[in-house]
Amino acid sequence: MRVLDLAIIVVFLVGMPLLGVLIGGKQRSAKDYFVGDGKISWWVACLSVVSAETSTLTVLSVPTVAYLGAFTYLQLAIGYVIGRTVVAFVLLPRYVAGNMTTAYNYLGQRFGGGLQATASVTFLLTRLLADGVRLFATAIPVKVVLAAYGVDAAYWQITAVLGVAMVAYTFFGGVRAVVWVDAIQMLWYVLGGAAVIWVLSTRLPDGWFGAAVDAGKTQLFDLSSAPLSNPYAAVTAVLGGAVLSMASHGADQLVVQRLMACNDVRASQKALIASGVVVFLQFGMFLLIGTMLWSFYRGLDPVSGLGLTAPDELFASFVVTELPSGLSGFVIAGILAAALSSSLGALASSTVSDIHQRVVRREVTDAEKLKLGRLWTVVWAGALIVFASLFTTTKNPIVETALAITGYTYGALLGAFVLGLVAKRARQADAIAAFLVTVAVMAFVILALRFSKSTGVFLGVDFTKPGKDSVALAFPWYTPLGVAVTLFVGGLLSLRHRTHSPTESNPTENKPA
Repeated sequence: MRVLDLAIIVVFLVGMPLLGVLIGGKQRSAKDYFVGDGKISWWVACLSVVSAETSTLTVLSVPTVAYLGAFTYLQLAIGYVIGRTVVAFVLLPRYVAGNMTTAYNYLGQRFGGGLQATASVTFLLTRLLADGVRLFATAIPVKVVLAAYGVDAAYWQITAVLGVAMVAYTFFGGVRAVVWVDAIQMLWYVLGGAAVIWVLSTRLPDGWFGAAVDAGKTQLFDLSSAPLSNPYAAVTAVLGGAVLSMASHGADQLVVQRLMACNDVRASQKALIASGVVVFLQFGMFLLIGTMLWSFYRGLDPVSGLGLTAPDELFASFVVTELPSGLSGFVIAGILAAALSSSLGALASSTVSDIHQRVVRREVTDAEKLKLGRLWTVVWAGALIVFASLFTTTKNPIVETALAITGYTYGALLGAFVLGLVAKRARQADAIAAFLVTVAVMAFVILALRFSKSTGVFLGVDFTKPGKDSVALAFPWYTPLGVAVTLFVGGLLSLRHRTHSPTESNPTENKPA
Protein backbone atom coordinates (compact mmCIF):
# COMPACT_ATOMS: atom_id res chain seq x y z
CA MET A 1 0.00 0.00 0.00
CA ARG A 2 1.56 3.28 -1.11
CA VAL A 3 1.45 6.67 0.61
CA LEU A 4 -0.79 8.18 -2.09
CA ASP A 5 -3.33 5.39 -1.63
CA LEU A 6 -3.35 5.85 2.14
CA ALA A 7 -3.78 9.62 1.72
CA ILE A 8 -6.83 9.11 -0.50
CA ILE A 9 -8.42 6.75 2.04
CA VAL A 10 -7.82 9.22 4.89
CA VAL A 11 -9.27 12.11 2.88
CA PHE A 12 -12.33 10.01 2.14
CA LEU A 13 -12.92 8.99 5.77
CA VAL A 14 -12.54 12.59 6.98
CA GLY A 15 -14.12 14.37 4.03
CA MET A 16 -17.38 12.41 3.75
CA PRO A 17 -18.64 13.28 7.27
CA LEU A 18 -17.67 16.95 6.80
CA LEU A 19 -19.46 17.05 3.45
CA GLY A 20 -22.54 15.48 5.05
CA VAL A 21 -22.65 18.15 7.77
CA LEU A 22 -22.31 20.87 5.13
CA ILE A 23 -25.07 19.44 2.92
CA GLY A 24 -27.46 18.68 5.78
CA GLY A 25 -27.55 22.22 7.11
CA LYS A 26 -29.40 23.11 10.29
CA GLN A 27 -32.35 20.91 11.25
CA ARG A 28 -35.25 23.01 12.54
CA SER A 29 -37.87 20.31 13.15
CA ALA A 30 -38.19 16.61 13.89
CA LYS A 31 -39.75 16.02 10.48
CA ASP A 32 -36.78 17.71 8.84
CA TYR A 33 -34.36 15.61 10.90
CA PHE A 34 -36.13 12.27 10.33
CA VAL A 35 -37.50 12.53 6.77
CA GLY A 36 -35.82 15.63 5.31
CA ASP A 37 -39.12 17.54 5.30
CA GLY A 38 -40.00 15.72 2.07
CA LYS A 39 -37.52 17.69 -0.04
CA ILE A 40 -35.22 14.96 -1.39
CA SER A 41 -35.27 14.38 -5.16
CA TRP A 42 -36.24 10.89 -6.30
CA TRP A 43 -32.94 10.16 -8.02
CA VAL A 44 -30.94 11.06 -4.90
CA ALA A 45 -33.19 8.81 -2.81
CA CYS A 46 -32.72 6.04 -5.39
CA LEU A 47 -28.93 6.16 -5.11
CA SER A 48 -29.20 6.36 -1.32
CA VAL A 49 -31.38 3.23 -1.21
CA VAL A 50 -28.85 1.32 -3.32
CA SER A 51 -26.00 2.51 -1.13
CA ALA A 52 -27.89 1.58 2.05
CA GLU A 53 -28.40 -2.02 0.92
CA THR A 54 -24.86 -2.46 -0.42
CA SER A 55 -22.17 -3.47 2.04
CA THR A 56 -18.48 -4.31 1.91
CA LEU A 57 -19.56 -7.95 1.84
CA THR A 58 -21.46 -7.31 -1.40
CA VAL A 59 -18.56 -5.59 -3.11
CA LEU A 60 -16.04 -8.21 -2.02
CA SER A 61 -18.19 -11.34 -2.29
CA VAL A 62 -20.16 -10.90 -5.53
CA PRO A 63 -17.02 -11.02 -7.74
CA THR A 64 -16.05 -14.21 -5.88
CA VAL A 65 -19.47 -15.73 -6.62
CA ALA A 66 -18.86 -15.26 -10.35
CA TYR A 67 -15.23 -16.42 -10.09
CA LEU A 68 -16.29 -19.70 -8.48
CA GLY A 69 -19.58 -20.07 -10.33
CA ALA A 70 -21.51 -18.09 -12.94
CA PHE A 71 -24.00 -15.21 -13.31
CA THR A 72 -26.83 -17.07 -11.54
CA TYR A 73 -26.61 -14.63 -8.61
CA LEU A 74 -28.24 -12.10 -10.95
CA GLN A 75 -31.52 -14.03 -10.68
CA LEU A 76 -31.92 -12.54 -7.19
CA ALA A 77 -31.79 -9.06 -8.69
CA ILE A 78 -34.61 -9.97 -11.09
CA GLY A 79 -36.69 -10.85 -8.05
CA TYR A 80 -35.64 -7.59 -6.40
CA VAL A 81 -37.16 -5.55 -9.24
CA ILE A 82 -40.44 -7.48 -8.99
CA GLY A 83 -40.64 -7.12 -5.21
CA ARG A 84 -39.91 -3.39 -5.24
CA THR A 85 -42.58 -2.79 -7.84
CA VAL A 86 -45.17 -4.44 -5.59
CA VAL A 87 -44.07 -2.34 -2.59
CA ALA A 88 -44.13 0.84 -4.66
CA PHE A 89 -47.83 0.49 -5.44
CA VAL A 90 -49.12 -1.34 -2.35
CA LEU A 91 -47.25 -0.07 0.71
CA LEU A 92 -45.51 3.19 -0.23
CA PRO A 93 -48.75 5.16 -0.83
CA ARG A 94 -49.84 4.29 2.71
CA TYR A 95 -46.60 5.57 4.19
CA VAL A 96 -46.07 8.75 2.21
CA ALA A 97 -49.69 9.85 1.74
CA GLY A 98 -50.32 9.00 5.40
CA ASN A 99 -47.70 11.58 6.44
CA MET A 100 -45.89 8.99 8.58
CA THR A 101 -42.44 9.12 10.16
CA THR A 102 -41.77 5.36 10.17
CA ALA A 103 -43.18 2.33 8.36
CA TYR A 104 -44.42 0.98 11.68
CA ASN A 105 -46.80 3.92 12.15
CA TYR A 106 -49.03 2.06 9.69
CA LEU A 107 -49.12 -1.02 11.91
CA GLY A 108 -49.99 1.19 14.86
CA GLN A 109 -52.91 2.70 12.98
CA ARG A 110 -54.11 -0.62 11.58
CA PHE A 111 -53.71 -2.78 14.69
CA GLY A 112 -52.59 -0.68 17.65
CA GLY A 113 -49.55 0.59 19.50
CA GLY A 114 -48.62 -2.86 20.81
CA LEU A 115 -47.83 -4.28 17.38
CA GLN A 116 -46.20 -1.02 16.31
CA ALA A 117 -43.80 -1.27 19.26
CA THR A 118 -43.24 -5.00 18.66
CA ALA A 119 -42.33 -4.46 15.02
CA SER A 120 -40.14 -1.47 15.86
CA VAL A 121 -38.21 -3.34 18.56
CA THR A 122 -37.74 -6.23 16.12
CA PHE A 123 -36.39 -3.81 13.52
CA LEU A 124 -34.04 -2.21 16.06
CA LEU A 125 -32.59 -5.56 17.15
CA THR A 126 -32.30 -6.87 13.57
CA ARG A 127 -30.64 -3.68 12.36
CA LEU A 128 -28.30 -3.61 15.36
CA LEU A 129 -27.14 -7.15 14.57
CA ALA A 130 -26.90 -6.65 10.81
CA ASP A 131 -25.13 -3.30 10.97
CA GLY A 132 -22.82 -4.48 13.72
CA VAL A 133 -21.67 -7.22 11.34
CA ARG A 134 -21.44 -4.66 8.55
CA LEU A 135 -19.31 -2.28 10.64
CA PHE A 136 -16.95 -5.10 11.65
CA ALA A 137 -16.62 -6.21 8.01
CA THR A 138 -15.60 -2.66 7.10
CA ALA A 139 -12.92 -2.69 9.78
CA ILE A 140 -11.21 -5.71 8.19
CA PRO A 141 -9.70 -3.96 5.11
CA VAL A 142 -8.81 -0.93 7.27
CA LYS A 143 -6.84 -3.17 9.62
CA VAL A 144 -5.04 -4.74 6.65
CA VAL A 145 -4.07 -1.30 5.28
CA LEU A 146 -2.81 -0.12 8.67
CA ALA A 147 -0.87 -3.35 9.16
CA ALA A 148 0.97 -2.66 5.89
CA TYR A 149 2.38 0.46 7.57
CA GLY A 150 3.25 -1.34 10.79
CA VAL A 151 0.28 0.02 12.75
CA ASP A 152 -1.28 -2.70 14.90
CA ALA A 153 -4.74 -1.24 15.53
CA ALA A 154 -7.37 -3.23 17.44
CA TYR A 155 -10.73 -3.85 15.78
CA TRP A 156 -12.57 -1.95 18.52
CA GLN A 157 -10.43 1.10 17.81
CA ILE A 158 -11.17 0.97 14.09
CA THR A 159 -14.90 0.44 14.58
CA ALA A 160 -14.94 3.35 17.04
CA VAL A 161 -13.40 5.70 14.45
CA LEU A 162 -15.79 4.51 11.74
CA GLY A 163 -18.72 4.89 14.13
CA VAL A 164 -17.74 8.45 14.98
CA ALA A 165 -17.56 9.26 11.27
CA MET A 166 -21.13 7.99 10.78
CA VAL A 167 -22.60 9.67 13.84
CA ALA A 168 -21.06 13.06 12.99
CA TYR A 169 -22.97 13.76 9.80
CA THR A 170 -26.13 11.98 10.97
CA PHE A 171 -26.25 13.99 14.22
CA PHE A 172 -25.75 17.38 12.60
CA GLY A 173 -27.28 16.87 9.16
CA GLY A 174 -30.18 14.47 9.75
CA VAL A 175 -31.56 12.28 6.99
CA ARG A 176 -30.75 14.88 4.33
CA ALA A 177 -27.04 14.48 5.04
CA VAL A 178 -27.39 10.68 5.18
CA VAL A 179 -29.16 10.48 1.81
CA TRP A 180 -26.72 12.78 0.00
CA VAL A 181 -23.62 11.11 1.47
CA ASP A 182 -25.11 7.73 0.50
CA ALA A 183 -25.60 8.92 -3.07
CA ILE A 184 -22.04 10.25 -3.36
CA GLN A 185 -20.56 7.08 -1.86
CA MET A 186 -22.60 4.91 -4.23
CA LEU A 187 -21.22 6.78 -7.24
CA TRP A 188 -17.72 6.46 -5.75
CA TYR A 189 -17.68 2.67 -5.50
CA VAL A 190 -19.36 2.27 -8.91
CA LEU A 191 -16.63 4.42 -10.49
CA GLY A 192 -14.10 2.27 -8.66
CA GLY A 193 -15.67 -0.88 -10.10
CA ALA A 194 -15.65 0.64 -13.59
CA ALA A 195 -11.96 1.47 -13.17
CA VAL A 196 -11.19 -2.16 -12.28
CA ILE A 197 -13.03 -3.34 -15.40
CA TRP A 198 -11.02 -0.92 -17.54
CA VAL A 199 -7.70 -2.10 -16.08
CA LEU A 200 -8.63 -5.76 -16.52
CA SER A 201 -9.77 -5.20 -20.11
CA THR A 202 -6.29 -3.90 -21.00
CA ARG A 203 -4.57 -6.91 -19.47
CA LEU A 204 -6.72 -9.83 -20.62
CA PRO A 205 -5.84 -11.79 -23.79
CA ASP A 206 -8.02 -11.68 -26.90
CA GLY A 207 -10.86 -14.18 -26.81
CA TRP A 208 -11.15 -14.24 -23.01
CA PHE A 209 -14.90 -13.63 -23.11
CA GLY A 210 -15.51 -16.46 -25.56
CA ALA A 211 -13.52 -18.78 -23.33
CA ALA A 212 -15.63 -17.71 -20.34
CA VAL A 213 -18.84 -18.42 -22.28
CA ASP A 214 -17.58 -21.85 -23.30
CA ALA A 215 -16.78 -22.62 -19.66
CA GLY A 216 -20.33 -21.73 -18.60
CA LYS A 217 -19.25 -18.65 -16.63
CA THR A 218 -21.99 -16.48 -18.15
CA GLN A 219 -24.92 -18.79 -17.32
CA LEU A 220 -27.81 -16.70 -15.97
CA PHE A 221 -30.70 -19.07 -15.21
CA ASP A 222 -30.15 -22.20 -13.14
CA LEU A 223 -32.97 -24.70 -13.67
CA SER A 224 -31.61 -26.94 -10.91
CA SER A 225 -33.78 -29.71 -9.52
CA ALA A 226 -32.77 -28.83 -5.93
CA PRO A 227 -34.55 -25.52 -5.21
CA LEU A 228 -34.75 -26.15 -1.44
CA SER A 229 -30.98 -26.41 -1.02
CA ASN A 230 -29.64 -24.33 -3.91
CA PRO A 231 -30.14 -20.58 -3.31
CA TYR A 232 -29.49 -19.85 -6.99
CA ALA A 233 -32.02 -22.26 -8.49
CA ALA A 234 -34.24 -20.11 -10.73
CA VAL A 235 -37.51 -20.42 -8.80
CA THR A 236 -35.72 -20.00 -5.46
CA ALA A 237 -33.73 -16.92 -6.46
CA VAL A 238 -36.49 -15.08 -8.33
CA LEU A 239 -39.39 -15.82 -5.97
CA GLY A 240 -37.28 -15.58 -2.82
CA GLY A 241 -35.58 -12.43 -4.07
CA ALA A 242 -38.94 -10.80 -4.79
CA VAL A 243 -40.36 -11.46 -1.32
CA LEU A 244 -37.06 -10.61 0.38
CA SER A 245 -37.05 -7.28 -1.44
CA MET A 246 -40.65 -6.63 -0.38
CA ALA A 247 -39.54 -7.06 3.23
CA SER A 248 -36.28 -5.13 3.04
CA HIS A 249 -37.80 -2.24 1.09
CA GLY A 250 -41.31 -2.22 2.50
CA ALA A 251 -40.93 -3.25 6.14
CA ASP A 252 -37.38 -2.17 7.06
CA GLN A 253 -37.14 1.42 8.29
CA LEU A 254 -33.55 1.69 7.02
CA VAL A 255 -34.84 1.89 3.43
CA VAL A 256 -38.36 3.23 4.06
CA GLN A 257 -36.97 6.34 5.80
CA ARG A 258 -35.05 7.26 2.65
CA LEU A 259 -38.16 6.84 0.49
CA MET A 260 -40.24 8.96 2.89
CA ALA A 261 -37.76 11.79 2.34
CA CYS A 262 -38.99 12.21 -1.27
CA ASN A 263 -41.31 14.96 -2.42
CA ASP A 264 -44.43 12.82 -2.87
CA VAL A 265 -45.77 9.33 -3.51
CA ARG A 266 -44.89 9.34 -7.20
CA ALA A 267 -41.30 10.44 -6.48
CA SER A 268 -40.84 7.72 -3.86
CA GLN A 269 -42.24 5.12 -6.28
CA LYS A 270 -39.81 6.19 -8.99
CA ALA A 271 -36.92 6.04 -6.51
CA LEU A 272 -37.82 2.54 -5.33
CA ILE A 273 -38.40 0.94 -8.74
CA ALA A 274 -35.33 2.63 -10.22
CA SER A 275 -33.23 1.34 -7.32
CA GLY A 276 -34.09 -2.22 -8.39
CA VAL A 277 -32.83 -1.54 -11.90
CA VAL A 278 -29.65 0.07 -10.55
CA VAL A 279 -29.00 -2.90 -8.25
CA PHE A 280 -29.44 -5.28 -11.20
CA LEU A 281 -26.82 -3.32 -13.17
CA GLN A 282 -24.57 -3.07 -10.11
CA PHE A 283 -24.66 -6.82 -9.53
CA GLY A 284 -23.97 -7.34 -13.20
CA MET A 285 -20.89 -5.10 -12.96
CA PHE A 286 -19.39 -6.95 -9.99
CA LEU A 287 -20.21 -10.35 -11.51
CA LEU A 288 -18.42 -9.24 -14.69
CA ILE A 289 -15.40 -8.30 -12.58
CA GLY A 290 -15.44 -11.79 -11.07
CA THR A 291 -15.54 -13.39 -14.52
CA MET A 292 -12.69 -11.18 -15.73
CA LEU A 293 -10.66 -12.12 -12.64
CA TRP A 294 -11.32 -15.78 -13.47
CA SER A 295 -9.76 -15.19 -16.86
CA PHE A 296 -6.91 -13.09 -15.43
CA TYR A 297 -5.93 -15.74 -12.86
CA ARG A 298 -6.72 -18.61 -15.28
CA GLY A 299 -9.31 -20.08 -12.91
CA LEU A 300 -6.82 -20.93 -10.15
CA ASP A 301 -8.31 -21.77 -6.77
CA PRO A 302 -8.20 -18.56 -4.67
CA VAL A 303 -6.80 -20.37 -1.61
CA SER A 304 -4.61 -23.21 -2.86
CA GLY A 305 -3.72 -21.62 -6.21
CA LEU A 306 -3.35 -17.92 -5.30
CA GLY A 307 -2.28 -18.25 -1.68
CA LEU A 308 -5.20 -16.30 -0.21
CA THR A 309 -6.59 -17.19 3.20
CA ALA A 310 -10.22 -16.95 2.00
CA PRO A 311 -11.93 -16.70 -1.43
CA ASP A 312 -13.50 -13.34 -0.53
CA GLU A 313 -10.03 -11.77 -0.45
CA LEU A 314 -9.81 -12.17 -4.24
CA PHE A 315 -11.11 -8.75 -5.33
CA ALA A 316 -9.30 -6.80 -2.59
CA SER A 317 -6.05 -8.65 -3.34
CA PHE A 318 -6.24 -7.68 -7.00
CA VAL A 319 -6.93 -4.04 -6.10
CA VAL A 320 -3.95 -3.84 -3.73
CA THR A 321 -1.42 -5.76 -5.82
CA GLU A 322 -2.36 -5.05 -9.44
CA LEU A 323 -3.79 -1.52 -9.66
CA PRO A 324 -1.49 1.52 -10.06
CA SER A 325 -0.86 3.90 -7.16
CA GLY A 326 -3.71 6.34 -6.62
CA LEU A 327 -6.28 4.21 -8.40
CA SER A 328 -5.80 1.48 -5.82
CA GLY A 329 -6.55 3.93 -2.99
CA PHE A 330 -9.59 5.26 -4.85
CA VAL A 331 -11.06 1.77 -5.24
CA ILE A 332 -10.36 0.80 -1.62
CA ALA A 333 -12.09 3.99 -0.49
CA GLY A 334 -15.03 2.89 -2.65
CA ILE A 335 -15.08 -0.47 -0.89
CA LEU A 336 -15.28 1.39 2.43
CA ALA A 337 -18.00 3.63 1.01
CA ALA A 338 -20.16 0.59 0.34
CA ALA A 339 -20.32 -0.02 4.10
CA LEU A 340 -20.52 3.47 5.61
CA SER A 341 -24.16 4.16 4.78
CA SER A 342 -25.61 5.29 8.10
CA SER A 343 -28.59 3.50 9.65
CA LEU A 344 -28.45 5.68 12.77
CA GLY A 345 -31.20 8.03 11.61
CA ALA A 346 -33.55 5.12 10.94
CA LEU A 347 -32.81 3.61 14.35
CA ALA A 348 -33.38 6.96 16.06
CA SER A 349 -36.63 7.72 14.22
CA SER A 350 -38.06 4.31 15.02
CA THR A 351 -37.08 4.63 18.70
CA VAL A 352 -38.63 8.08 19.12
CA SER A 353 -41.76 7.64 16.98
CA ASP A 354 -42.69 4.03 17.73
CA ILE A 355 -41.45 3.39 21.26
CA HIS A 356 -40.73 6.56 23.25
CA GLN A 357 -44.21 8.07 22.95
CA ARG A 358 -45.76 4.76 23.97
CA VAL A 359 -43.56 4.61 27.07
CA VAL A 360 -44.11 8.21 28.25
CA ARG A 361 -47.84 8.08 27.37
CA ARG A 362 -48.08 11.76 26.47
CA GLU A 363 -47.81 13.93 23.39
CA VAL A 364 -44.18 14.81 22.71
CA THR A 365 -43.50 18.27 21.26
CA ASP A 366 -41.61 18.71 18.01
CA ALA A 367 -38.64 20.27 19.81
CA GLU A 368 -38.50 17.29 22.16
CA LYS A 369 -38.61 14.86 19.23
CA LEU A 370 -35.71 16.65 17.56
CA LYS A 371 -33.66 16.58 20.77
CA LEU A 372 -34.49 12.92 21.37
CA GLY A 373 -33.66 12.06 17.77
CA ARG A 374 -30.14 13.41 18.16
CA LEU A 375 -29.72 11.76 21.56
CA TRP A 376 -30.74 8.33 20.24
CA THR A 377 -28.49 8.79 17.21
CA VAL A 378 -25.52 8.91 19.60
CA VAL A 379 -26.85 6.04 21.74
CA TRP A 380 -27.30 3.73 18.75
CA ALA A 381 -23.87 4.66 17.40
CA GLY A 382 -22.36 3.52 20.70
CA ALA A 383 -24.38 0.29 20.58
CA LEU A 384 -23.20 -0.46 17.03
CA ILE A 385 -19.57 0.10 17.99
CA VAL A 386 -19.86 -2.19 21.01
CA PHE A 387 -21.62 -4.92 19.04
CA ALA A 388 -19.18 -4.75 16.13
CA SER A 389 -16.32 -5.13 18.60
CA LEU A 390 -17.79 -8.43 19.83
CA PHE A 391 -16.90 -10.04 16.49
CA THR A 392 -13.17 -9.60 16.96
CA THR A 393 -12.75 -13.18 18.19
CA THR A 394 -15.28 -14.94 15.96
CA LYS A 395 -14.02 -17.91 13.93
CA ASN A 396 -17.07 -18.12 11.65
CA PRO A 397 -17.12 -16.54 8.18
CA ILE A 398 -18.68 -13.12 8.62
CA VAL A 399 -20.83 -13.49 5.50
CA GLU A 400 -22.63 -16.50 7.03
CA THR A 401 -23.65 -14.40 10.02
CA ALA A 402 -24.79 -11.53 7.84
CA LEU A 403 -26.99 -13.71 5.64
CA ALA A 404 -28.70 -15.45 8.56
CA ILE A 405 -29.75 -12.41 10.60
CA THR A 406 -32.72 -11.14 8.58
CA GLY A 407 -34.06 -14.66 8.05
CA TYR A 408 -35.42 -14.77 11.59
CA THR A 409 -37.49 -11.58 11.43
CA TYR A 410 -38.13 -10.32 7.88
CA GLY A 411 -40.98 -12.77 7.26
CA ALA A 412 -42.75 -11.71 10.45
CA LEU A 413 -42.30 -7.99 9.68
CA LEU A 414 -43.59 -8.20 6.11
CA GLY A 415 -46.26 -10.71 7.13
CA ALA A 416 -47.68 -8.24 9.67
CA PHE A 417 -48.15 -5.62 6.94
CA VAL A 418 -49.75 -8.12 4.54
CA LEU A 419 -51.99 -9.46 7.32
CA GLY A 420 -53.27 -5.94 7.93
CA LEU A 421 -54.11 -5.57 4.25
CA VAL A 422 -55.81 -8.90 3.55
CA ALA A 423 -57.27 -10.10 6.87
CA LYS A 424 -60.08 -7.64 7.54
CA ARG A 425 -61.07 -9.28 10.83
CA ALA A 426 -57.57 -9.46 12.31
CA ARG A 427 -57.02 -7.61 15.58
CA GLN A 428 -53.82 -6.61 17.35
CA ALA A 429 -53.71 -9.76 19.54
CA ASP A 430 -53.97 -11.95 16.43
CA ALA A 431 -51.14 -10.09 14.71
CA ILE A 432 -48.81 -10.12 17.72
CA ALA A 433 -49.38 -13.85 18.28
CA ALA A 434 -48.71 -14.56 14.60
CA PHE A 435 -45.60 -12.37 14.73
CA LEU A 436 -44.10 -14.20 17.71
CA VAL A 437 -44.98 -17.65 16.36
CA THR A 438 -43.30 -16.80 13.06
CA VAL A 439 -40.03 -15.76 14.70
CA ALA A 440 -40.01 -19.00 16.70
CA VAL A 441 -40.81 -21.15 13.64
CA MET A 442 -38.12 -19.48 11.54
CA ALA A 443 -35.53 -20.01 14.27
CA PHE A 444 -36.38 -23.72 14.23
CA VAL A 445 -36.28 -23.90 10.42
CA ILE A 446 -32.93 -22.12 10.13
CA LEU A 447 -31.21 -23.88 13.03
CA ALA A 448 -32.60 -27.41 12.73
CA LEU A 449 -33.95 -28.43 9.29
CA ARG A 450 -31.37 -30.08 7.06
CA PHE A 451 -31.50 -30.88 3.32
CA SER A 452 -29.27 -32.80 0.95
CA LYS A 453 -26.80 -30.42 -0.66
CA SER A 454 -26.92 -32.17 -4.02
CA THR A 455 -30.59 -33.21 -4.36
CA GLY A 456 -32.46 -30.92 -1.96
CA VAL A 457 -34.18 -33.88 -0.31
CA PHE A 458 -35.21 -33.28 3.31
CA LEU A 459 -32.85 -35.21 5.63
CA GLY A 460 -34.36 -34.48 9.03
CA VAL A 461 -33.93 -32.34 12.13
CA ASP A 462 -30.39 -31.68 13.35
CA PHE A 463 -29.40 -28.77 15.60
CA THR A 464 -25.68 -29.26 14.91
CA LYS A 465 -23.85 -27.33 12.21
CA PRO A 466 -24.58 -28.54 8.63
CA GLY A 467 -22.11 -31.17 7.48
CA LYS A 468 -20.28 -31.74 4.22
CA ASP A 469 -23.31 -33.14 2.38
CA SER A 470 -26.13 -31.37 4.25
CA VAL A 471 -27.27 -27.75 4.24
CA ALA A 472 -29.93 -25.59 5.84
CA LEU A 473 -32.91 -24.43 3.81
CA ALA A 474 -31.74 -22.09 1.02
CA PHE A 475 -31.80 -18.54 2.43
CA PRO A 476 -34.12 -17.01 -0.23
CA TRP A 477 -36.93 -19.17 1.20
CA TYR A 478 -36.69 -17.66 4.69
CA THR A 479 -38.80 -14.57 4.07
CA PRO A 480 -41.54 -16.23 1.93
CA LEU A 481 -41.92 -18.99 4.53
CA GLY A 482 -42.09 -16.43 7.33
CA VAL A 483 -44.80 -14.46 5.55
CA ALA A 484 -46.79 -17.67 4.96
CA VAL A 485 -46.60 -18.62 8.65
CA THR A 486 -47.71 -15.13 9.74
CA LEU A 487 -50.69 -15.13 7.37
CA PHE A 488 -51.71 -18.66 8.34
CA VAL A 489 -51.57 -18.09 12.09
CA GLY A 490 -52.96 -14.55 12.00
CA GLY A 491 -55.69 -15.46 9.52
CA LEU A 492 -56.70 -18.49 11.55
CA LEU A 493 -56.93 -16.45 14.76
CA SER A 494 -58.91 -13.71 13.02
CA LEU A 495 -61.72 -16.18 12.20
CA ARG A 496 -62.88 -16.01 15.82
CA HIS A 497 -64.09 -12.45 15.18
CA ARG A 498 -67.41 -11.96 13.39
CA THR A 499 -66.87 -8.40 12.22
CA HIS A 500 -64.12 -6.41 10.57
CA SER A 501 -61.56 -4.75 12.80
CA PRO A 502 -62.68 -1.19 13.69
CA THR A 503 -59.26 0.13 12.58
CA GLU A 504 -59.30 -1.69 9.22
CA SER A 505 -61.41 0.64 7.06
CA ASN A 506 -58.84 3.31 6.23
CA PRO A 507 -56.03 3.57 8.76
CA THR A 508 -54.06 6.13 6.78
CA GLU A 509 -56.67 8.75 7.52
CA ASN A 510 -55.73 8.64 11.21
CA LYS A 511 -52.91 10.68 12.62
CA PRO A 512 -49.59 8.90 13.07
CA ALA A 513 -49.28 6.98 16.30
